[in-house]
Amino acid sequence: MNDFCRKYGLSIPVVLAPMGGEPSTPELAAAVSNAGGLGSLAAAYSNPERIEKDIARIRELTMRPFAVNLFSPQAQLPLNGIASAVVDFLRPFHERLGLKAPELPQKPIENFDDQLDAVCKAAPSIVSFTFGLLPAQATQRLKAQGTYLIGTATTVEEAKVLEQSGVDAVIAQGSEAGAHRGTFAVPAEEALVGTVALAPQVVDAVRIPVLASGGIMDGRGIVAALALGASAVQMGTAFLACTEAGTSAVYRKALAAAREDQTTLTRAFSGRMARGLRNEFIARWNASALTHLPYPWQNALTQPMRRAASAAKQSDLLSLWAGQGVPMLRELSAEQLMSKLNDEIQQAWTNLKNQLS
Repeated sequence: MNDFCRKYGLSIPVVLAPMGGEPSTPELAAAVSNAGGLGSLAAAYSNPERIEKDIARIRELTMRPFAVNLFSPQAQLPLNGIASAVVDFLRPFHERLGLKAPELPQKPIENFDDQLDAVCKAAPSIVSFTFGLLPAQATQRLKAQGTYLIGTATTVEEAKVLEQSGVDAVIAQGSEAGAHRGTFAVPAEEALVGTVALAPQVVDAVRIPVLASGGIMDGRGIVAALALGASAVQMGTAFLACTEAGTSAVYRKALAAAREDQTTLTRAFSGRMARGLRNEFIARWNASALTHLPYPWQNALTQPMRRAASAAKQSDLLSLWAGQGVPMLRELSAEQLMSKLNDEIQQAWTNLKNQLS
């Protein structure tokens, strides 16, 4: 036990990563919290009404703490240049799926201030965020309510900046992690530091708890992260196949067949660098040599295609976010997985002590 785990009653030092889109459900978040970890709700793509509804649902399912995750508005960039080339690239995919011609939406992402109002109204005990710093007023408002803040860093310098901004803990996101990179201080290509290298350096650089993330799939990885000085780990890919996750059938099928060398980093779907399984859309985007639209515009423009592809079970047109540990994925309920992780932690400690004795 350490201060972070003790503060929130974690009997298993596991934080559920807030997996935006399909996978994040109130049921998954509550199940992880009920099993002794810390559940998380991905709220960055939700409107205020959905945020309030999902938080209320979690509270129906658990009395334990949980986190709500938002994206820093710092990551939202204006649309620069002309979008016509990307629209033309998407056109044949829309035709394949029976969709109308692609077009830019008026609103590419939910309003952050409105989301913040909903979160503050619901007052969860923990708010995590990624893609940069929260606006100073948002930090002050959440801290005034007694909210515990967790930021995301992909470099030591980012961790220091987050600590200076007033966060209570920091996630050290290694390059193995699935989905979007949280990088904000340097170009994402310059922040691809592996978890084993990043976590101990962040631990040494800040005085707040550090949660290690990226490539951790079982109890051995958890023990390794704790040995590096982390207070807990954040795991996402490991929970994608859980019963309570909203992961679609076609997404689950692709994950089950994936190899460790099958993930890649891409901006094709959203305009931000993210790790997922290689597929036709990424390959054709790379071959096009087009310049992506900035986030969130590229994300908004490809969203109709991705939604339709999921319904049509066409995984080649989906953003199949996954980390490098994806072949270690297990199809279990969240409770079963957490129990398994706890057993593996104990076994890993025993094995380690035996090796050192």
